[in-house]
Amino acid sequence: MKRRTLDLVFSIGGLLLAALVLVLGLVLQNQANFAHNYVKNQLTEQQITFTPVAGLTAQEKQAQCLISNAGKLMTTGKQAECYANRYIGLHVTEINNGLTYSQTSTAARALQAKATAAQQSGAANAADLQSQYEALEAKATTLFQGETLRGLLLTSYGFSIFGDRAQTAAWVCYAVALVLFVAGVLGLVHAFSPAGEEQVFGSSKEQRGPSAV
Repeated sequence: MKRRTLDLVFSIGGLLLAALVLVLGLVLQNQANFAHNYVKNQLTEQQITFTPVAGLTAQEKQAQCLISNAGKLMTTGKQAECYANRYIGLHVTEINNGLTYSQTSTAARALQAKATAAQQSGAANAADLQSQYEALEAKATTLFQGETLRGLLLTSYGFSIFGDRAQTAAWVCYAVALVLFVAGVLGLVHAFSPAGEEQVFGSSKEQRGPSAV
Protein backbone atom coordinates (compact mmCIF):
# COMPACT_ATOMS: atom_id res chain seq x y z
CA MET A 1 0.00 0.00 0.00
CA LYS A 2 1.30 3.42 -0.89
CA ARG A 3 1.57 6.07 1.79
CA ARG A 4 -0.73 8.23 -0.35
CA THR A 5 -3.59 5.77 0.13
CA LEU A 6 -3.07 5.70 3.88
CA ASP A 7 -2.87 9.50 4.04
CA LEU A 8 -6.09 9.84 2.05
CA VAL A 9 -7.94 7.42 4.32
CA PHE A 10 -6.89 9.20 7.49
CA SER A 11 -7.29 12.69 5.99
CA ILE A 12 -10.79 12.14 4.66
CA GLY A 13 -11.79 10.37 7.88
CA GLY A 14 -10.40 13.28 9.90
CA LEU A 15 -12.28 15.84 7.81
CA LEU A 16 -15.54 13.91 8.20
CA LEU A 17 -14.99 13.66 11.94
CA ALA A 18 -14.21 17.39 12.05
CA ALA A 19 -17.54 18.08 10.33
CA LEU A 20 -19.41 15.93 12.85
CA VAL A 21 -17.72 17.60 15.81
CA LEU A 22 -18.46 21.01 14.30
CA VAL A 23 -22.15 20.11 13.99
CA LEU A 24 -22.15 18.99 17.64
CA GLY A 25 -20.54 22.30 18.60
CA LEU A 26 -23.20 24.25 16.71
CA VAL A 27 -25.96 22.30 18.47
CA LEU A 28 -24.40 23.02 21.86
CA GLN A 29 -23.98 26.68 20.86
CA ASN A 30 -27.67 26.84 19.99
CA GLN A 31 -28.61 25.40 23.39
CA ALA A 32 -26.27 27.81 25.17
CA ASN A 33 -27.78 30.78 23.34
CA PHE A 34 -31.28 29.59 24.16
CA ALA A 35 -30.49 29.23 27.85
CA HIS A 36 -28.83 32.64 28.12
CA ASN A 37 -31.57 34.43 26.17
CA TYR A 38 -34.34 32.65 28.07
CA VAL A 39 -32.89 33.53 31.46
CA LYS A 40 -32.26 37.13 30.43
CA ASN A 41 -35.77 37.59 29.04
CA GLN A 42 -37.47 36.01 32.05
CA LEU A 43 -35.47 38.01 34.57
CA THR A 44 -35.85 41.27 32.66
CA GLU A 45 -39.64 40.85 32.70
CA GLN A 46 -39.55 40.75 36.51
CA GLN A 47 -37.95 44.22 36.60
CA ILE A 48 -36.00 43.43 39.77
CA THR A 49 -33.48 46.16 40.55
CA PHE A 50 -30.74 45.77 43.15
CA THR A 51 -30.87 48.19 46.06
CA PRO A 52 -28.47 51.15 45.63
CA VAL A 53 -25.42 51.12 47.90
CA ALA A 54 -26.87 53.96 49.99
CA GLY A 55 -29.87 51.78 50.81
CA LEU A 56 -27.97 48.66 51.84
CA THR A 57 -27.75 47.74 55.51
CA ALA A 58 -24.44 46.98 57.17
CA GLN A 59 -25.19 43.27 56.98
CA GLU A 60 -26.10 43.48 53.28
CA LYS A 61 -22.87 45.33 52.52
CA GLN A 62 -20.95 42.25 53.62
CA ALA A 63 -22.03 40.65 50.34
CA GLN A 64 -19.72 41.99 47.63
CA CYS A 65 -22.11 40.96 44.87
CA LEU A 66 -24.84 43.22 46.30
CA ILE A 67 -22.42 46.14 46.20
CA SER A 68 -21.13 45.42 42.68
CA ASN A 69 -24.69 45.03 41.36
CA ALA A 70 -26.17 47.92 43.36
CA GLY A 71 -28.72 49.86 41.33
CA LYS A 72 -28.53 47.42 38.38
CA LEU A 73 -31.42 45.60 36.73
CA MET A 74 -31.25 41.83 37.20
CA THR A 75 -30.62 40.14 33.84
CA THR A 76 -28.21 37.24 34.47
CA GLY A 77 -28.29 33.97 36.35
CA LYS A 78 -25.34 35.01 38.48
CA GLN A 79 -27.18 38.14 39.57
CA ALA A 80 -30.24 36.01 40.36
CA GLU A 81 -28.15 33.74 42.58
CA CYS A 82 -26.70 36.73 44.42
CA TYR A 83 -30.11 38.32 45.01
CA ALA A 84 -31.68 35.01 46.05
CA ASN A 85 -28.99 33.94 48.52
CA ARG A 86 -27.51 37.19 49.80
CA TYR A 87 -30.57 39.44 49.83
CA ILE A 88 -33.76 37.37 50.02
CA GLY A 89 -31.98 34.57 51.88
CA LEU A 90 -30.80 37.07 54.49
CA HIS A 91 -34.18 38.68 55.04
CA VAL A 92 -36.27 35.52 55.24
CA THR A 93 -34.19 34.43 58.23
CA GLU A 94 -35.17 37.65 59.99
CA ILE A 95 -38.93 37.14 59.61
CA ASN A 96 -39.41 34.43 62.23
CA ASN A 97 -36.05 33.83 63.91
CA GLY A 98 -34.69 31.71 61.09
CA LEU A 99 -37.69 29.36 60.86
CA THR A 100 -38.85 28.35 57.39
CA TYR A 101 -42.30 28.74 55.86
CA SER A 102 -43.12 25.10 56.58
CA GLN A 103 -42.18 25.41 60.25
CA THR A 104 -43.97 28.73 60.66
CA SER A 105 -47.09 27.53 58.88
CA THR A 106 -47.26 24.42 61.08
CA ALA A 107 -46.95 26.55 64.21
CA ALA A 108 -49.62 28.94 62.89
CA ARG A 109 -52.09 26.12 62.30
CA ALA A 110 -51.50 24.80 65.80
CA LEU A 111 -52.03 28.29 67.23
CA GLN A 112 -55.20 28.67 65.18
CA ALA A 113 -56.57 25.48 66.67
CA LYS A 114 -55.86 26.82 70.16
CA ALA A 115 -57.48 30.16 69.36
CA THR A 116 -60.58 28.45 67.96
CA ALA A 117 -60.87 26.21 71.02
CA ALA A 118 -60.45 29.20 73.32
CA GLN A 119 -63.18 31.14 71.50
CA GLN A 120 -65.56 28.19 71.70
CA SER A 121 -64.95 27.76 75.41
CA GLY A 122 -65.10 31.49 76.09
CA ALA A 123 -61.58 31.59 77.52
CA ALA A 124 -60.24 34.98 78.59
CA ASN A 125 -57.16 34.69 76.37
CA ALA A 126 -59.13 33.86 73.21
CA ALA A 127 -58.62 37.31 71.68
CA ASP A 128 -54.90 37.25 72.52
CA LEU A 129 -54.48 33.81 70.92
CA GLN A 130 -56.32 34.96 67.82
CA SER A 131 -54.04 38.00 67.56
CA GLN A 132 -50.95 35.81 67.91
CA TYR A 133 -52.28 33.47 65.24
CA GLU A 134 -52.92 36.30 62.78
CA ALA A 135 -49.43 37.73 63.35
CA LEU A 136 -47.82 34.31 62.84
CA GLU A 137 -49.94 33.63 59.77
CA ALA A 138 -48.80 36.94 58.29
CA LYS A 139 -45.20 35.85 58.83
CA ALA A 140 -45.95 32.51 57.15
CA THR A 141 -47.39 34.32 54.13
CA THR A 142 -44.34 36.57 53.88
CA LEU A 143 -42.02 33.57 54.19
CA PHE A 144 -43.95 31.74 51.49
CA GLN A 145 -43.60 34.66 49.10
CA GLY A 146 -39.92 35.15 49.88
CA GLU A 147 -38.99 31.48 49.65
CA THR A 148 -40.98 31.07 46.43
CA LEU A 149 -39.23 34.00 44.74
CA ARG A 150 -35.88 32.79 46.02
CA GLY A 151 -36.53 29.33 44.60
CA LEU A 152 -37.56 30.72 41.21
CA LEU A 153 -34.45 32.88 41.01
CA LEU A 154 -32.20 29.96 41.94
CA THR A 155 -33.90 27.88 39.25
CA SER A 156 -33.03 30.59 36.73
CA TYR A 157 -29.46 30.51 38.02
CA GLY A 158 -29.29 26.75 37.62
CA PHE A 159 -30.65 27.01 34.08
CA SER A 160 -27.99 29.60 33.26
CA ILE A 161 -25.29 27.23 34.53
CA PHE A 162 -26.42 24.61 32.01
CA GLY A 163 -26.11 27.31 29.36
CA ASP A 164 -22.58 28.16 30.51
CA ARG A 165 -21.55 24.52 30.37
CA ALA A 166 -23.08 24.08 26.94
CA GLN A 167 -21.11 27.13 25.79
CA THR A 168 -17.87 25.68 27.19
CA ALA A 169 -18.56 22.35 25.50
CA ALA A 170 -19.26 24.19 22.22
CA TRP A 171 -15.88 25.95 22.38
CA VAL A 172 -14.16 22.61 23.01
CA CYS A 173 -15.92 21.13 19.98
CA TYR A 174 -14.85 24.09 17.85
CA ALA A 175 -11.23 23.62 18.95
CA VAL A 176 -11.28 19.86 18.28
CA ALA A 177 -12.93 20.40 14.88
CA LEU A 178 -10.26 22.95 13.96
CA VAL A 179 -7.44 20.60 14.93
CA LEU A 180 -9.00 17.75 12.95
CA PHE A 181 -9.55 20.01 9.95
CA VAL A 182 -5.96 21.24 9.94
CA ALA A 183 -4.65 17.70 10.38
CA GLY A 184 -6.87 16.51 7.51
CA VAL A 185 -5.69 19.26 5.18
CA LEU A 186 -2.05 18.58 6.04
CA GLY A 187 -2.67 14.89 5.41
CA LEU A 188 -4.04 15.66 1.93
CA VAL A 189 -1.05 17.84 1.17
CA HIS A 190 1.27 15.07 2.29
CA ALA A 191 -0.65 12.50 0.26
CA PHE A 192 0.06 14.32 -3.00
CA SER A 193 3.66 15.10 -2.19
CA PRO A 194 6.52 12.92 -3.47
CA ALA A 195 6.52 11.12 -0.12
CA GLY A 196 3.11 9.73 -1.03
CA GLU A 197 4.77 7.29 -3.42
CA GLU A 198 6.49 5.44 -0.57
CA GLN A 199 5.29 1.94 0.18
CA VAL A 200 3.93 1.14 3.63
CA PHE A 201 2.72 -2.15 5.10
CA GLY A 202 4.30 -4.00 2.17
CA SER A 203 6.36 -7.18 2.34
CA SER A 204 10.04 -6.86 3.05
CA LYS A 205 10.75 -8.25 -0.41
CA GLU A 206 8.58 -5.61 -2.05
CA GLN A 207 10.24 -2.85 -0.05
CA ARG A 208 13.77 -4.11 -0.95
CA GLY A 209 12.95 -4.46 -4.63
CA PRO A 210 13.97 -7.42 -6.85
CA SER A 211 16.84 -9.50 -5.53
CA ALA A 212 20.16 -9.45 -7.32
CA VAL A 213 20.96 -12.34 -9.65
